[in-house]
Amino acid sequence: MALTFKEAQERVDAWISSFQEGYFPPLLMLARLTEELGEVARVLAHRHGKKPKPGEEEGDLAMELADLLFVLISLANREGIDLEEAFLKAMEKYRLRDSGRWTRKG
Repeated sequence: MALTFKEAQERVDAWISSFQEGYFPPLLMLARLTEELGEVARVLAHRHGKKPKPGEEEGDLAMELADLLFVLISLANREGIDLEEAFLKAMEKYRLRDSGRWTRKG
């Protein structure tokens, strides 16, 4: 089932709002974002880097990316950012800035 950014933001907000504690403060969210990014890095290093420690599990890249996305959406919600609008602006920025940067296929 595909979700828009708006729907994802609404789902995250509904989940977090169901708890008295609510959203973490911004700097704690930044720490959580960094922690989740580290877990993504660990999986990628396991897959594409040097050999892991014996017996170390590779990890689930999809789940680690989803965890990262959850925290990112949480931070956007807390700060009142519409990710759909921000993403469209970013894509337009990349289109204008980088359209001639690489060789197009076909």
